[in-house]
Amino acid sequence: MNETLHVARRNPKLLIGLSVVLGFLLLGLLGPLFVDHGPNQYVGPQSEPPSAQYWLGTTTFGQDVWAQFVYGIRSTFLIGVLGGGVAFAIGTAVGFLAGYRGGIVDEILTMLTNVVLVLPALVVLIVAVAYLDARGLVVQAVFIGLTTWPWAARAVRAQTLSLATREYVDLARLSGRRTWRVIITEIAPNMSSYLVMSFILLFGGAVLTAAGLDFIGLGPTDGVSLGLMLENAVAWSALQLGLWWWFVPPGAAITAVVGSMYILNVGLDEVFNPKLREL
Repeated sequence: MNETLHVARRNPKLLIGLSVVLGFLLLGLLGPLFVDHGPNQYVGPQSEPPSAQYWLGTTTFGQDVWAQFVYGIRSTFLIGVLGGGVAFAIGTAVGFLAGYRGGIVDEILTMLTNVVLVLPALVVLIVAVAYLDARGLVVQAVFIGLTTWPWAARAVRAQTLSLATREYVDLARLSGRRTWRVIITEIAPNMSSYLVMSFILLFGGAVLTAAGLDFIGLGPTDGVSLGLMLENAVAWSALQLGLWWWFVPPGAAITAVVGSMYILNVGLDEVFNPKLREL
């Protein structure tokens, strides 16, 4: 443990990725507390460039872009945690059970995973979300999680198949422990680093998927997000009008959050894998 912490503190990828993620997380959590109006309220002059009063300017309707930005960052992390969490929960449960039990259980769960895997996830999401009268962040995140879990299930299954044949797992099985107790106490702890990195990838994937849905007009109907900011900026010709402060911040934030998550993931891989440290 001490060696791992020592390596982690000296890994630049891990430190950079973690710093950027934590910075945006704090901005999303604390930023809205210092905004005295809602993100969609008309509070200022129209198309105002960044100034001391409006840090990121205003939209063509006089809405405060900074207020939308900080609320959008909060929504981005909420989507990532919920969407990635749903996919992680389903994927790990299916993968653990299929890899540990084997036989007919493995065949059925693998077939189910493959069926969901070959479905065009984005098309399914577009069709499903389009038929909802009221779309919220939670509903969007759940739908994203329900369509993005298969690759995690396949990866966890492969790891579980390898660990399920170890002697300590056989001893736990012979002692009469229930299936999930063996998985939780004997198998999962030995692949904890892999599970953490899997969640990070699912988090980033959920953020990108949500941004794509928002950009084509299928985002939340009663909220604000970075993707919706981009969609509104395009719809109201912000690029043609030169209102760069309307679309550059949300685009840069999405890129920074997702990019730093992947950099963080690479750093964790180097920390947990001694072979990569030597490269």
